Amino acid sequence: MSIVILIRGNSGSGKTVVANKLHNILGSGTLLISQDIVRREMLKVKDRPNNLAIGLIDNILSYGISNCDYVILEGILAENKYGSMLRQSLSKVEKTFAYYYDLPFEETLLRHNSKPFTDFGAKEMQSWFTAKDFIGLENEKAIKRDVTEEKMIEIILEDLNSN
Repeated sequence: MSIVILIRGNSGSGKTVVANKLHNILGSGTLLISQDIVRREMLKVKDRPNNLAIGLIDNILSYGISNCDYVILEGILAENKYGSMLRQSLSKVEKTFAYYYDLPFEETLLRHNSKPFTDFGAKEMQSWFTAKDFIGLENEKAIKRDVTEEKMIEIILEDLNSN
């Protein structure tokens, strides 16, 4: 049975960078599911309630849970769109580690602006921003602004090793 690592937060939080680094560390047998890849690149759909990406992410997540050692799922994954699917799918998993980047908008914008290339700016980010968007999982950890990428990876690896 797979272990699921859920990394959520507003745009610009740093979740994709952490997920990619963690994927490389955990290596073979680890599935990385990125909401942006599924929604924006594979399906080219808007992030609205009941969009096609929700079902596809659920199917990919189910595949990973059945076939992989670890599944890393990362994205904004807003509660009002993905929460029901996530709670239902993750209730079938023996072990889930859930992390939510609980950052103020100004911090997400600062982190976003440190990227070498982006295809959207502050106006779009502000329109997408939702504060305190927890999904209500029992062990969901709030990640604050003082947690660096390196520290975040350390936290996740410590959690996995304590399993």
